[in-house]
Amino acid sequence: MKFRRLGRSGLSISEISYGNWLTHGSQIEEEQAHACVKAALESGITTFDTADVYANTAAESVLGRALKGERRESLEILTKCYWPTGPGGPNDRGLGRKHITESANASLKRLQTDYLDLYQAHRYDHSVPLEETMLAFADLVRQGKVLYVGVSEWTAEQITRGAELARELRVPLISHQPQYSMLWRVIEPQVVPVCEREGISQIVFSPIAQGILTGKYLPGAEAPAGSRLADERGSKMIERWMRDDVLNAVQKLKPIAEGAGVTLAQLAIAWVLKNPNVASAIIGASRPEQVVENVKAIDVEITDDMLKEIDAVLEGVVTDDPRLTAQG
Repeated sequence: MKFRRLGRSGLSISEISYGNWLTHGSQIEEEQAHACVKAALESGITTFDTADVYANTAAESVLGRALKGERRESLEILTKCYWPTGPGGPNDRGLGRKHITESANASLKRLQTDYLDLYQAHRYDHSVPLEETMLAFADLVRQGKVLYVGVSEWTAEQITRGAELARELRVPLISHQPQYSMLWRVIEPQVVPVCEREGISQIVFSPIAQGILTGKYLPGAEAPAGSRLADERGSKMIERWMRDDVLNAVQKLKPIAEGAGVTLAQLAIAWVLKNPNVASAIIGASRPEQVVENVKAIDVEITDDMLKEIDAVLEGVVTDDPRLTAQG
C-alpha cells in the first residue's frame, strides 16, 4: 500500500480506502462484510470510511465489529453526519449543534472507538448558520472525540467559507469527499483549485462510477445478475450513465486498459489517483476478491499519452459542470 498526506495535516491515509456504503448492514451478510474488511486489511488498507446514515446506522455497527481487535493506532476511521437517522425526528438530521454532538457520540459507540480520525459533514446545511456547525465540530476536536474535520459534496464557495471559519476556530478542516471519476469531473473547475489553496485534499467516492467503468454494462443488454443496476436500491444512482453513448465510450476504454495490462476498474481508480489533490479513492466491495483486485490500481502508471487517449474516447460524455457539485 502507498500513503498520502491528507491536506496540509500530519495525517497519512492509504491511497485506497475501504467504504461500506450500500453494502454493510444491507446488501451483503455480515460474515461476508467481515471477509471484505479482512481482505482490505490484508491488502494494506488502513483507512475505512462509513456514515451514520448507511443502512440507517447498521453499517457503522458492522464495521465496528469487523475492526474489533485490530490495533486502533494503525487505522484511520472516518464517518459522517447530516442525513436523517433513527425515527427521523426534527433534530435527527442536519448540521445543528444538537444533531452533530449526538451523532458523533452515537457513531463512537457503534464503531467501538474512543475517537474518530476524521468526522465529516455529509452535505452542506442551508438551514443552520455555518458558525454553529463549525463551532460544534471545533468542540468535538477539543474534547478529543474527533482529530480532524472534513466535508462532503460542498461547493467551492461553501468550502471557502468553511475554511475561513475553521482558521478562526483553529479547527483542522483538511478534507472534502466528492464523487469523482473519469465520467464525473465536476470538482475540477472550481472545487479542486479552492481546496489546493486551502490545504484540503479530496477523498473521492465512486471512482468507477457505480460500476459503469468496469465495462460490465453493455449497450442494449440487460444488467448482469447481482449488479448494482439489478438491485433496486442502487439502480437510481447509476441511471445517469445508462445511455448508449456512455456505455459505448466505456467499451472503447478497454484497449487502453489492456495495453497497460490492467483491468478497466484498475485503470479508472488509477486515473483518479493521478490527480495530485486526491489523497485516497474509496472502493466498496461485496466480495473479498474485488478488494484484492482493485487495490492493484496503486501500481498502475497513467502516462500523459494515456490521459489524452482517455479524454479523446470520453469526449462528449464527461460531466464537468461545477454547478452539479452538490448533486454527486
